[in-house]
Amino acid sequence: MTGATIWLTGLPSAGKTTIALELAGRLRAEGHRVEVLDGDEIREFLSAGLGFSREDRHINVQRIGFVSELLASNGVKVLVPVIAPYADSREAVRKRHQTEGTPYLEVHVATPVDVCSVRDVKGLYAKQAAGEISGLTGVDDPYEAPESPDLRIESQDQTVQESAAALHALLSERGLA
Repeated sequence: MTGATIWLTGLPSAGKTTIALELAGRLRAEGHRVEVLDGDEIREFLSAGLGFSREDRHINVQRIGFVSELLASNGVKVLVPVIAPYADSREAVRKRHQTEGTPYLEVHVATPVDVCSVRDVKGLYAKQAAGEISGLTGVDDPYEAPESPDLRIESQDQTVQESAAALHALLSERGLA
């Protein structure tokens, strides 16, 4: 089976990981080899010691992009729910995949910040509002939304299953599912 990287970008608490895990289960049930490279887990292990400066965020995204391309080139469907706030960082990952001939899809989980702040699964929006943290992506730090992603998911308007189904349909359309 053909591997691919499916990069889910969006604000904190947009639903990236939830959608990725739902899709991963569906793909595994179909017999695909699947890995989910969750941004929080990668930060804890592969990118421990990095902060949240623009440079550190870029390094983090490039590390994840390298691992995802390596896995995808070996037949794994790699779901990457990572904020990746900067367009140039995401574009560098896309170019690496293109250079290696590995399929890469960018999915924008385009959940509005007000919906994300209500979901606030990690308490980040509340901490930012209380002045306990700064540099929250999409609030007081930039988030450059993809201009032309392969798919845009409005997670506030559909269920997790519907979001995963839309992404699965894209994979099918591209001959990857």
